[in-house]
Amino acid sequence: MAKHSKRFKEVKKAVDKLKIFTAAEAIELVKQTSTAKFDETLEVHFRLGINASKGDQQVRGTVILPHSFGATKKVVAFVTEDKAKEAKEAGADVVYTESDIADFQKNPKMDFDIAIAVPDMMKVIAPLARILGPKGLMPSPKNETVSTNLKKTLDEVRKGKVAFKNDTTSNVHVSIGKKSMTTEQILENFKAIFDAIAKAKPETSKGIYLKNIVMAATMGPGVKVELK
Repeated sequence: MAKHSKRFKEVKKAVDKLKIFTAAEAIELVKQTSTAKFDETLEVHFRLGINASKGDQQVRGTVILPHSFGATKKVVAFVTEDKAKEAKEAGADVVYTESDIADFQKNPKMDFDIAIAVPDMMKVIAPLARILGPKGLMPSPKNETVSTNLKKTLDEVRKGKVAFKNDTTSNVHVSIGKKSMTTEQILENFKAIFDAIAKAKPETSKGIYLKNIVMAATMGPGVKVELK
């Protein structure tokens, strides 16, 4: 069992374990119990009523948060030769074309946060799946990182577009803001991700879909959030 610091034990006393809070109340409480010396990230953990072992019950998607936060993300674009200039002008930090794939396989530079691609490159970069896949960086239509509109896709990424997916225990973990942000900003981000996950319910999932929601700061205790 993990050992908690005296600071954590003290702030945990401020959280009623039996009470379920509104999202706004939870945000305020999480901020109050966020006492680390750095600007802690606020996270939300959704417990879903799905069978994570079944392929047709996977929950994943993307959403553009109203208020972006965190460091600027480095984006690479895998495009055909005729799209290289367009990708660079659209804001890609690094551009890879067909002629670069072999070198990337031999010496992959994984110093980026998001990878996008044009549809015509998907067959070309298929061999990179074993490299990019485990890192969650493989472009995919499911998370809207495969697109013919490079500028639109890059703009959305810059504006705070985040991807989410369930883990093997049927949970979804998403960061929704920083302690330094206003409660209203964090609440709007929470509502955006809540709606996106609610809409992503698999058709084959039966029974209660949203079972539990817990909000917490990086170094703080969890706070239960009502399911509406």
